[in-house]
Amino acid sequence: MAQKGRKGRIFSGARPSGRLHIGNLLGALENWAALQDEYDCIYCAVDIHALTDIRSSDEVREITPNIREMVLDWLAAGLDPERSILFVQSHVPEVMTLHTIFSMVTPLGWVMRVPTFKEKVRQMHETEESVSYGLLGYPVLQAADILLYKADTVPVGEDQVPHIELTREIARRFNRMFGDTFPEPQAKLSRAPVILGLDGVQKMSKSLDNDLEIAATPEVTRQRVLTAFTDPQRLRRSDPGRPWVCNVYSLHKHFNPDDEGVIYFECLNAFRGCVECKEHLARGINRYLEPLRERRHGYESKVGLVEDVLADGARRAQAIARETVSEVMGRLSLR
Repeated sequence: MAQKGRKGRIFSGARPSGRLHIGNLLGALENWAALQDEYDCIYCAVDIHALTDIRSSDEVREITPNIREMVLDWLAAGLDPERSILFVQSHVPEVMTLHTIFSMVTPLGWVMRVPTFKEKVRQMHETEESVSYGLLGYPVLQAADILLYKADTVPVGEDQVPHIELTREIARRFNRMFGDTFPEPQAKLSRAPVILGLDGVQKMSKSLDNDLEIAATPEVTRQRVLTAFTDPQRLRRSDPGRPWVCNVYSLHKHFNPDDEGVIYFECLNAFRGCVECKEHLARGINRYLEPLRERRHGYESKVGLVEDVLADGARRAQAIARETVSEVMGRLSLR
C-alpha cells in the first residue's frame, strides 16, 4: 500500500475498441476521472492485449484508429494528461520484457484456474487446445502491466478480481524468490452499475450492437433509444407497465434522476406510453452528454493532440518502466 503522506498509484487499462458507449462512461470513465483527485493515475490503451484473440489482419489495422477514438472519449470524460499518464501499451516495450520474466515464475496451474480464460474460450467457440498461448497468458501480461509501474491499487469490477489476485501471487512469488521488489496491489472495487444494452438482456456492448455511443449525434442517440426493448408484457399503451423490469426505466435513474418517481408512477398506471418514455430518456441522455460531446469535438479539431498526449504519456511511463526492469534484472543477476 502507499506510504503515509504519499499518494497511491492507480493503474488501469482498456482494450482499444474505438468509440466508447454510455456503459463504459458510467461503469469506468467517470470513476477513472474521479480517482485523479486521490491517486497518481496511469491509464493505458492495451493494444497488445487486443492481439490475444485477433482473427485477421483487418482487425489488426483497426487497432490504431480505435486507440485515437477511445482516447478522445477519455479526454472528453475528464482524464487529464497533466494529472495522469495516458499511453499505449506497446509504446513502452519493457512490459513485454517483464511479461517474459513473469512467465518463467508463474505456475501453469495458476493461469489455468483463472475463470475468465474458460469463459473467453467458450465465447470464441474454440477449444482450450486451439486458442493462442497469448490468450492463456493474458493475466500474466496484465500482471506485468500493473507491476511494471508498481501500482498499489487497481480499479476493477467483480469479474476481474481473480486477475488481481493472480497479480498479487506473482508479485509475492517473485519477491520470495529474488527479494522484495513489487507491491501486492489491492483491487479497488467500483460500484459501477451494470448497464444493459438496448436489447434489455445483454450487457451493453459494441460487438452486440446494443450500445449508445458517447460521441453519437443527438439524433442518432434518439433513434437508437427508440429501438430499445421495454417491458415485454406491455403490449398496448393502455396496459399498466412494470418499470422494475424495464431497461429504459433503469436508464432514467442515471440520466433523468429528478423525474424517476414520476416516470415510475405514470408507467405503472399507464399514464405514459413506452414511446413517450423513450423520447424522455433520449432527451436526458443528450442533455447529460452535451458538455462531454462539446469537449470531444474541441479535442478532435486539434490536429496531433491525441498523438502528442500519448507520446508524452509513453515518455513518462517509460521512465518508470526502465527503472523497474533495471531493478528486476539486478535481482536476477542479469546485468
